[in-house]
Amino acid sequence: MKPLLFALCVLFGCGGLSAQTPGWQPSAGHTQVPIWPGAVPDQQPVAGPEESHWWPTGPSGPPGGFTVYHVSRPTITVYSPTGKNTGAAVVVFPGGGYEDLAIDLEGTEVCDWLTPKGITCVLLKYRVPGEGLYPKSAPYPKSGPYPESPMALEDAQRTVGLVRFHAAEWHIDPHKIGVLGFSAGGHLVAAMSTYFAKRLYPPVDAADKESCRPDFAVAIYPGHLSIAAAEWDAKQGTKKFVVRAPATADKDLGVNPDIPVTRQTPPTFLLQAEDDHVDSVYDSLAYYIALKKAGVPVEMHLYAQGGHAFGLRRTKFPITGWPQLVETWLGTIGMIPE
Repeated sequence: MKPLLFALCVLFGCGGLSAQTPGWQPSAGHTQVPIWPGAVPDQQPVAGPEESHWWPTGPSGPPGGFTVYHVSRPTITVYSPTGKNTGAAVVVFPGGGYEDLAIDLEGTEVCDWLTPKGITCVLLKYRVPGEGLYPKSAPYPKSGPYPESPMALEDAQRTVGLVRFHAAEWHIDPHKIGVLGFSAGGHLVAAMSTYFAKRLYPPVDAADKESCRPDFAVAIYPGHLSIAAAEWDAKQGTKKFVVRAPATADKDLGVNPDIPVTRQTPPTFLLQAEDDHVDSVYDSLAYYIALKKAGVPVEMHLYAQGGHAFGLRRTKFPITGWPQLVETWLGTIGMIPE
């Protein structure tokens, strides 16, 4: 785990200053819809109105992109299939260290890939405070993974329930709803895969009576999943947390105890580069081992090179072909035609 600014430099390059713009909006023909009909649960004060940053291309970096921060009103944007509808749907969680959201690199560009394949894409803009985090006086001053901060997981639980509630209207098979996320969003995938039996918030309407268990899960260069990563997280911010792992546990290969894997955890696809210096490859390894021990179907792909935060953008490394691996895997588990 590294400071988010470093991660953003890796992601977009720091060859120039970022340009600040008003809040992000989806492309023409798509509309953001608030996921909460009234007050959001565990509302936190943020430093200002929602805004976006444009990060320009660095000297040798990939194309620039938007990050969104100060998100206090979470939304979803539904992208309907442009190819023959398979009935499958994927809820997408962009990464950004639980501080910002890489809304295009790990959001809209995912939908551009999935919708021609006949898959409905639901992009979740979940709550993040920005690099200033939440005020020290806030109930959850640390922005991060559950249980240090419950807001992102609340938004994710709500969204999967909403998608299942609207399945008929959106031409989705309610038994083919999955989640896909990158980096911190990859952790949110694991959290959703293990915290679905009970909502973290009081139910607000009929959508919260629907199951929020994903039918499949895809975590791309995930973080926060090993004991070592959890211990790093616990020391950040003004409110400290205790990681309740056995003293004899392997901190690299032991799974974060706040990710309670069971046999009911959905089939999972994992991908990471061994030279990822933002989130360690041990995050994927620890989660893979926990899934195998629980008897959960899991497929993992590790590559020697690739770094972090490459999204779907083409690079010279073999890892860049991962979207085809996901498509093949979705066929083998019966979510889309083989």
